Amino acid sequence: MLSENEIGRVLVVTAHPDDVDFAAAGTIAQFTDRGVEVVYCIVTDGDAGGFDRELDNTGMAELRRTEQTAAAKAVGVTDLRFLGHRDGTLVPGLELRRDIARVIRQVRPDLVITHTPERNYSFIAPSHPDHRAVGASALDAVYPDARNPYAFPELLRDEGLDAWTVREVWLNGGPSPDHFVDVTGTFDRKIAALRAHASQTSHVEGFEEFLRSRFSQIAAEAGLPEGGYAEGFQRVVTE
Repeated sequence: MLSENEIGRVLVVTAHPDDVDFAAAGTIAQFTDRGVEVVYCIVTDGDAGGFDRELDNTGMAELRRTEQTAAAKAVGVTDLRFLGHRDGTLVPGLELRRDIARVIRQVRPDLVITHTPERNYSFIAPSHPDHRAVGASALDAVYPDARNPYAFPELLRDEGLDAWTVREVWLNGGPSPDHFVDVTGTFDRKIAALRAHASQTSHVEGFEEFLRSRFSQIAAEAGLPEGGYAEGFQRVVTE
């Protein structure tokens, strides 16, 4: 397992704008506060999300990119990379693996945070098909694609991207988290990041109360004192 001082660069790979903020914004704020470089790789622009159908898909995509940029700023992240795949259509496969492996080789992170590829039957929200497709493809991109110089040879031949080994992956949204981060001190910034996604959250009554209930429950599972908040992950060592 990576120790805290071994994590200097983190890549977060998610399916949609707002995914990182629901799952890990409190953790991300702690990383950036410590000087860790954090990069977001967002596979779709979220053009099939939201409830304002006055916007066409292109308009919604532009709005959601803007919202995610503002949300990232709330937790200290300024490097965002949108891959532009169509929202709602993702499937695990070579194209998605290559696109994520490219970003891994560009960023060269110590740690990747992404979705679990498992379906969570106790809490269905993280089990969106796009999430599971990204999680599966990101894990394949970490091992073996990004570290194998013979995988996707065009990345090295045409783009000069050498192989890179990611040492650890944290999966969010799964049924069996085994690593908990106390985000009590950064929870208000997590809420601010999620509020930036107005197209997705402004219509939800009791949204902040839901967040506090959900993440205090995770804190209780982690054994934290009452009144705290936590985010949970499953750690995967890849070396």
